[in-house]
Amino acid sequence: MIDIAVWSKSALNPSDPPVHITFVDWIPGICSALGMLVINSIDKTRLSADSFSYSGNGVAWKARLVLFLGFALLAGGLAGSVTVLVLKYVVREYVWPTIWLGVGNVVANGLVMLSSAVLWVAQNMEDEYTYNLAL
Repeated sequence: MIDIAVWSKSALNPSDPPVHITFVDWIPGICSALGMLVINSIDKTRLSADSFSYSGNGVAWKARLVLFLGFALLAGGLAGSVTVLVLKYVVREYVWPTIWLGVGNVVANGLVMLSSAVLWVAQNMEDEYTYNLAL
């Protein structure tokens, strides 16, 4: 995303009239970043049951709701970037170097979605798959 933002303001941008990255292009990335923060703040043990909860009743459904909202933010960011690509770049029939501004936005949001899901799964893996190295 930073690459396309810098390229849009550089002299190498061949579009006529010049097409630049605006705040509308950044909104899907902001949604994806917030979704990533929300998803990775939820511990997997909070999703399973309320029986060993020490902070009150109903922790599991609250954690599931927050996790759902995090994934909804990620999906909304990806869908928003596809919408910006289509409405701002494809409909106006820009050529390839300029259409990269929209494609790069979709790629960036897709990679944020993929990396946050992989990070959440990797952080919440069971301890039986780890090695204990002690001296």
